[in-house]
Amino acid sequence: MTLNNGTTTSQGPTAGAARRPGYAGTLAAACGAVFVAQVANALPASLLGLFQEDLNTHGSQLTWITAAFMIAVVCFEFTFGVLGDLFGRRRLVVAGTALVAAGSTVAALAPTVQVLWIGAALNGLGAGAMFPGSLTAITAVTRTLRERAHAVALWSGFLSAGAAVSPLLGGMFAKVGSWRGSFGVLVGLALVSMALTLVLATESNAPEGRKFDVPGQITFAVGLILVLYGAVEGPESGWTTLPVILAFAFGICFLAGFVVVELGAESPIFDLKLFRNRAFTVSSVAAVIGMLAFLGACFAMSMWLGPVQHQDPIRVGILFLLLQGPAFVLIPVVSRLLHRVAASWLLTSGFVLMAVGCLLFTGLDVTDPGLGAFLAPALLIGIGFALTVSSVTAVALNSVPLHLAGMASATTNMLRDLGFALGPVVVSAVALSNAGAAFAANLSDADLPGGQVAAAREIAEAGGPIAVNSLPPDAPGSAAHGLALEALGSGFSTAFLVCGVAAAVAAVLTAFGMIGLHARRSAEDEAPAPPAPGSDGGAESAPAVLHP
Repeated sequence: MTLNNGTTTSQGPTAGAARRPGYAGTLAAACGAVFVAQVANALPASLLGLFQEDLNTHGSQLTWITAAFMIAVVCFEFTFGVLGDLFGRRRLVVAGTALVAAGSTVAALAPTVQVLWIGAALNGLGAGAMFPGSLTAITAVTRTLRERAHAVALWSGFLSAGAAVSPLLGGMFAKVGSWRGSFGVLVGLALVSMALTLVLATESNAPEGRKFDVPGQITFAVGLILVLYGAVEGPESGWTTLPVILAFAFGICFLAGFVVVELGAESPIFDLKLFRNRAFTVSSVAAVIGMLAFLGACFAMSMWLGPVQHQDPIRVGILFLLLQGPAFVLIPVVSRLLHRVAASWLLTSGFVLMAVGCLLFTGLDVTDPGLGAFLAPALLIGIGFALTVSSVTAVALNSVPLHLAGMASATTNMLRDLGFALGPVVVSAVALSNAGAAFAANLSDADLPGGQVAAAREIAEAGGPIAVNSLPPDAPGSAAHGLALEALGSGFSTAFLVCGVAAAVAAVLTAFGMIGLHARRSAEDEAPAPPAPGSDGGAESAPAVLHP
């Protein structure tokens, strides 16, 4: 078998040969862990309307519930990759699961939205450890490229299964009791996952050459937090206000400092040499843009149905089955496609489907509470996501030198999750900014009593049109409810358009960025996979690229 660095290895066992010890147990534990991590991620999606009612939240405060989780994931995922390599992936997953249990407990008991942010951030820290830890644990026990591709596809499927089930779980508990009960269930799931990991998973590590990069971690975390803070607060506080301007300015400076630090670091948390590999670079950039489109569309839909239309949370959960369910249901199909279709076609097709679905969402009528118009676009986006998420992960993981596999695992997860973090932030910024401008213009021309106009304007200045949209019927300013609803519909339609354009850009990038990268033959897929870091498989060499 010829590897992508030109070296040749001897032919070894095929996919049907005996697997490494602990393969089944490690795979089961990893899938369970990523399922729990993604349940923690997606749980708030169907509960945004209830958070608004129970905790008196407004637009940017709702965005921060999702953003707090994703910022914690993205900021520390690099360091968690190092921790797993140094001290063991199983230990990392167990520690992450414990953090999710703690964060979910805080969220279940939260008396204010600010405490809910703390719970979401703790959940994000836990998931940030579980994502790279579970994925790298899989690479340490797989023997062939086909086996690794199947394992990654199953891992990705359980990731999506968690996201599909989570909003439905939240909606069910909101229906029969309280949204707080759903976080209690998450605590139980986390404890079960922790036990499974301790009992079933095989420990692995790769400490050689891995060190903490404190300057890199600090500059990256501070820079990203400041930039996302400015993006979240800009629509309501104003893009030209001093805190927002300073957040962007200092955030960009810190991120620039991060690049400088990493270029000179002895053991960087983010080795820029990874981007010398074109398959890794294209898949990474496409992952950021495409996942922005995907989770941006998910967040926009949850906001549309929840705080905008005030629909039953269970209805939101049902639609999320269409968005997230295909990635789990289509595991066998996607796994086979990874070996029969060039990833450039697979990724392009997936992003095209996502783009079409997002563009169909722009035609929704905000005054129509029916779900029929959501079905086709949600299913298209869900199938598109199913085609992209596994192939992006597999291509990136199998296209880097083995001694960087731990870092590549964390980097792949981080870049995907960066897209996930940017999605709600970008959607919120676009939708709320456009809605605020449209509401202000419409309110000035509205034929409403003077007292109603003044009250609505004051409330909108404090909480945006989404606050006016949630006023009780007899409250001051409630006469402007129709104007607020129309403005929000226009704003989120524009946000869906932005998501569609992002998915189209990702499709073009994968269609043209991978030209010249040829697929391997199926016989090579049956050849032994190069040993993962921390295994006893022998000398390190670059793994074969998985069908770029």
